[in-house]
Amino acid sequence: MLRNVLYFFREAFKSVARNHLLSIATVSTITICILILGLSVLITLNTSTFLASLESDVEIMAYLDQDLDNDGIKDVRGKLESLPGIETITFVSREQALRDMQESLGKKDYDLESTLGKNPLPDSFEIKATDPHDVPELAIKIEKINGVYKVNYGKGVVEQLFSTARWVRVVSLVFIILLGLGAIFLIATTIRLAIFARRKEIYLMKLIGSTDWFIRWPFFIEGIGLGALGSLLSIIILATAYGSLLSRVDTILFMPLVGGTDVLINLYLSLFAAGAVLGIIGTGISINRFLDV
Repeated sequence: MLRNVLYFFREAFKSVARNHLLSIATVSTITICILILGLSVLITLNTSTFLASLESDVEIMAYLDQDLDNDGIKDVRGKLESLPGIETITFVSREQALRDMQESLGKKDYDLESTLGKNPLPDSFEIKATDPHDVPELAIKIEKINGVYKVNYGKGVVEQLFSTARWVRVVSLVFIILLGLGAIFLIATTIRLAIFARRKEIYLMKLIGSTDWFIRWPFFIEGIGLGALGSLLSIIILATAYGSLLSRVDTILFMPLVGGTDVLINLYLSLFAAGAVLGIIGTGISINRFLDV
């Protein structure tokens, strides 16, 4: 068994050395494919993170009746707390709401209440949902609570945001899958050329009684090695370029860049594994044709 394993590895290394130009072409193809795939995943990851942060900022504003006393406010809060799917509830008094409005208008020191004669703003609750996608359903339930006269969560904007986020994720996933299939095709074609150069050797091995798997193993080891090397080169290029970008800017077009070490390490490890897997798949697709002799 050990002798066979050593033989498989030795034959794989011999093949790489003997067909070095084709090996370089295979590694280059895998490097380019994994680089494009990794870049696409990074763009998708940053876009999804940005959209998720926007979704998490969605709040429901529940405005209370003007004549509601403290007991009524407590009663509304109790009913809100009994609703499932609510993460936080923050009470905003009418006085605080007026101060916030003055600050947003840039008139912090201006007495807006004396100008208006009275504070026209109602007491309210700021409500955050555990799952932002539950906001529309929660808003309907909150609006039915006695003491709440109006609910606002930017319905049109929020629904458009959720719809856009959903489509971006679906399109990104489909694009990455298509890229993966394209990478398999390109890699399989390149590996097929390398195997074609050894078709006579495969034919002779079949004639002397070698099993299909005995013939396959050196090619699979070669495919794994070339795939791993190609993905490693692409990771080095991608990590260097993205790391350089992160050191210079934190955001692009107001979109914060993903820079978590754990996230990036998992991405690079996944790309490394993808390169090896693509090498195996490409080899498997290519060699079966030459075993049918």
